[in-house]
Amino acid sequence: MSGRPTKKSEQRPERRQEDGAARRPAKLTVASSPHMAGRDSTRMLMLDVLIALMPALIFSGCYFFGPRAFVVTAVSAAGCLAFELLFNLATRRAQTIGDLSAVVTGVLLAFTLPADVPYWVVLVGDFFAIVIVKQLFGGLGKNFMNPALAGRVFLFSFPAVMSSFPAVRQWLDLGSTVDAVSAATPMAALHDGAVPAFTLQEMFTGIRGGSLGEVSAALLLLGGAYLVIRRVIRLRIPVCYLGTVALLSYFFPPAGVADPLEWMLYQLMSGGLLLGAVFMATDYVTSPVTRMGQVYYGVGCGLLTVFLRTYGSYPEGVAFAILIMNACAWAFDKWGKPRPYGRVRSRREAAE
Repeated sequence: MSGRPTKKSEQRPERRQEDGAARRPAKLTVASSPHMAGRDSTRMLMLDVLIALMPALIFSGCYFFGPRAFVVTAVSAAGCLAFELLFNLATRRAQTIGDLSAVVTGVLLAFTLPADVPYWVVLVGDFFAIVIVKQLFGGLGKNFMNPALAGRVFLFSFPAVMSSFPAVRQWLDLGSTVDAVSAATPMAALHDGAVPAFTLQEMFTGIRGGSLGEVSAALLLLGGAYLVIRRVIRLRIPVCYLGTVALLSYFFPPAGVADPLEWMLYQLMSGGLLLGAVFMATDYVTSPVTRMGQVYYGVGCGLLTVFLRTYGSYPEGVAFAILIMNACAWAFDKWGKPRPYGRVRSRREAAE
């Protein structure tokens, strides 16, 4: 160590550095554990959902209901994008149309509508889904119910439009002079306690009446398998939902039904049950996150669906069942919260 005195000029940088460090607050960002980053993003998840919906859309537009199915879906997706863009501009929020969530909402809403629905009705449903249900509650991740299903239920304000479904493959009859032919749906017969006039093969492939994207059970299951393989959704909610409907339909068929198994299969493949169980009940934002909470949620959706189909004035009950369970998701998470390892619950906590 040298005895040479230290010059003031040599001390200044150290003092400046120390003073600056004292004045500058340390930046520390702590996230919830586990501290692990993944490659998934909202855009990638929404893109996977759109890919899973493509088989049903392609066959609906090319075979079941004709090119108008593509137009209705495109109008619905464009309307949702436009309403989200305009709302963000009006409220000076950051634009979120790039995450594709509005496109998914538009496509799902179109899937729940008749293929010959007027375009202005589609836009009304888009406005309600995006502006009222999604954006007014804070945007993606803060809505408490599924926007597409809420838009569909709101459109029940136009019962004549929402209860008339075009016949499958009618558009192929190019020589017909009739503008549109309404077809009976399987849900109308099931609501009356009768087996539909369609075979199980027609129900599985999609040769029967219904909404634009719900007619083919095979294509919806194919899209669901893709989402499971991509780990976008887990089987817990769909299995509990469909399993509850299957058990209740098998063990409690209406009087006069000779084959409970056949009745159960018709119930599973009719209406929007598969579309709702696979693509809507599994919505990350509006469904529980705990394992037991998801079980309660799926069972509750199944119970309400069967109850509404049997005793409700409207033949279908999927949309109402999922929306009601969306409102109860927080309670299911509370009830399904796992107990910390090694901790014994007191009687008071167990009662609560």
